[in-house]
Amino acid sequence: MSSKPRIFRVDDPAITKAPTPTVLEDDPTLPVEAEFLPPPKRFSAFGALVGSAVVGLITLSLGAAAYDLVTSMAAKNIWLGRLVIALGVIVLAGLVLFIFRELAALSRISKVDDLRRRATDAWETGDRWTADQVRGDLERLYRNREDFDRAREDIALRKDDAADAETLLTLVEVEAMRHLDARAADAAQRGARNVAAATTLLPSGVLDAVAVLYINVRMVREIAIVYGGRAGWLGSWRLLKQVAYHIAATGMIALGDDFFGAVLGGGALAKLSRRAGEGAINGALTARIGVAAMDVCRPLPFHALEKPNLRSIAAGALTRFRNVSKD
Repeated sequence: MSSKPRIFRVDDPAITKAPTPTVLEDDPTLPVEAEFLPPPKRFSAFGALVGSAVVGLITLSLGAAAYDLVTSMAAKNIWLGRLVIALGVIVLAGLVLFIFRELAALSRISKVDDLRRRATDAWETGDRWTADQVRGDLERLYRNREDFDRAREDIALRKDDAADAETLLTLVEVEAMRHLDARAADAAQRGARNVAAATTLLPSGVLDAVAVLYINVRMVREIAIVYGGRAGWLGSWRLLKQVAYHIAATGMIALGDDFFGAVLGGGALAKLSRRAGEGAINGALTARIGVAAMDVCRPLPFHALEKPNLRSIAAGALTRFRNVSKD
């Protein structure tokens, strides 16, 4: 039976005293991204003492060995002793320079991480002042790069017209990051192609494992350099750890025959040789690492610009294996 239309008053208690909807809270049993982040570091006095003792023993051992070498050479010939001292000074200076360069690289990576965090906060809070600080820090980060001169001029001309944080950050990201994203995607594509080729051509599993690791480290370093990270060897391992946590937090890709069918063009793994199939899989995984490295090394989060597509990067890297499937 259909009810007739009724007229309700605004102050009707049946309406104003409607039950409050139930708010559903997050299920604590579900995994969250924070669980995949690196655990917080805690200072341990005992660990610091043990580490200092180990470093002290190594330093004393090297010093004693160097002293014995100098004295033994000097006992034979005074000029041999002086030559050993000169060579030791050169080695020590190179070691000190290497340490300073690695520390500078780690410091630059930390600056990029801090800049990305503050840019994310500016996007979320809409703070115009913080957004302008991010713009200034980004320009200082790229102050010695000629490829940023055009973007710097365009941002300087239009920044005063950006009334809010979103408009300013959009301007900065579009002008500063567009060509850098293209270069980083190209580095990821080359890394995936090189890994696929190395896996296919190298006969030994140990050799191709070493080659894949080296190529991935070099790819992450190149992507970091594109975005201004200038990662050294220690910084590269730190970036690899961050990339691993990022992949764990965002989830791995499901690599099935349909994926390679879209990438390679029909037939996919069934028509590839065993080594070529392994190369395609390793290349696609390297492309995934490259995309994650872009997220980790980019000084600004992806908002105004679209993140490079994994499928397109893998397709560009693995197209050369299309001919292999015909053999």
